[in-house]
Amino acid sequence: MATFSRQEFFQQLLQGCLLPTAQQGLDQIWLLLTICLACRLLWRLGLPSYLKHASTVAGGFFSLYHFFQLHMVWVVLLSLLCYLVLFLCRHSSHRGVFLSVTILIYLLMGEMHMVDTVTWHKMRGAQMIVAMKAVSLGFDLDRGEVGAVPSPVEFMGYLYFVGTIVFGPWISFHSYLQAVQGRPLSRRWLQKVARSLALALLCLVLSTCVGPYLFPYFIPLDGDRLLRNKKRKARGVYGLFAYQPLTPCVGLEFWLSVCAIVNNEVCGCHWVRGTMVRWLRAYESAVSFHFSNYFVGFLSEATATLAGAGFTEEKDHLEWDLTVSKPLNVELPRSMVEVVTSWNLPMSYWLNNYVFKNALHLGTFSAVLVTYAASALLHGFSFHLAAVLLSLAFITYVEHANLTPLPPRIYPSPPEAPGSDPQCLRLVETVPSRLFTPASLGEGSAWATLHPTLTLKNVTSVSI
Repeated sequence: MATFSRQEFFQQLLQGCLLPTAQQGLDQIWLLLTICLACRLLWRLGLPSYLKHASTVAGGFFSLYHFFQLHMVWVVLLSLLCYLVLFLCRHSSHRGVFLSVTILIYLLMGEMHMVDTVTWHKMRGAQMIVAMKAVSLGFDLDRGEVGAVPSPVEFMGYLYFVGTIVFGPWISFHSYLQAVQGRPLSRRWLQKVARSLALALLCLVLSTCVGPYLFPYFIPLDGDRLLRNKKRKARGVYGLFAYQPLTPCVGLEFWLSVCAIVNNEVCGCHWVRGTMVRWLRAYESAVSFHFSNYFVGFLSEATATLAGAGFTEEKDHLEWDLTVSKPLNVELPRSMVEVVTSWNLPMSYWLNNYVFKNALHLGTFSAVLVTYAASALLHGFSFHLAAVLLSLAFITYVEHANLTPLPPRIYPSPPEAPGSDPQCLRLVETVPSRLFTPASLGEGSAWATLHPTLTLKNVTSVSI
């Protein structure tokens, strides 16, 4: 192995990976960004609505051909099939169900290798967006949120909206209609696009150039062993006092060095170190996948916003607040539900609103299983994916069932009511008995200081 210092390693990483990766990423997406901007400017010209819809169909077709060439025919076939079913069921009150069944059959046929596997996997992302949009439109028509069945050009414009057809995210039909209205350009809009694009490139670089080398080089588990082709000199236990960390991760490297120096038979230190290293290696393998998902999420924010979608109307301005992923909530979560939701916010909303709520009549647990099954189908059936999603279904259901916040247990008397009135001194439902002791409710206690009329001697009834 060649010997080089840490500074030389980072220099090689910058010149050989960071800059080329960012440049190649921009080379791949600049045309899509240009088409999104062109459509945004075109819609500002005050064209008739059918021309606006036709322009986004043309832009979506060109984008699909640029990324997938003739394989885009499978996406076109799915969209035509969806509109055919929607037209035939236009007088039904179960259009969402019919569209869901049609898409289910179509995707299952593709997953059963009736289409070339490589070709099918290339189109999976675009097919997912088209399927989600068609199903959501069907259920919105059933619920009355969309007044009438869209015309063919409106339907195809929604499905092939240039800002979402390649990388997503899912947007509602109402959001699409707002986008093609051609809202004014603004500084907030430009800042949102620039921020999302910068974060996308950052995540791409982290996924490609940092993730695979996270612990070998950035946070070395064994010091500089991978950077220097020589063994570290043996040091005794007393040498720990002269230990100087090589990275900012002081606690981790110090503990691993202790485990390397102290006799392995002492306190099972070797087992502890091996377990920590295995978990860290597993996380290192997941980092690249995580940041590749964040790259797609931030890039979809940039393309959708650049095309004019993803805003809320405030009193005096438009707030461009489209959010697809929340990396901090995934990497440092408070619950598994937060991980699942923050991984892809628009898809989480779609699954909750159009799958989970429609399956609730089967029971909560069955609805959870149906929701994760729908997610597995959209992402493509595989044993590993199905196992992960099934595990998430059980974990999130158990977490939701056991961590549901309890309702307030104590209802104190209104400030203006006299404390001696028994009707205003109600302590209802189950209250832990340890909260009501002579020390906690007596005169001079903190409770008595805050509520001088509600002390132990004038509490008439407490339900324990």
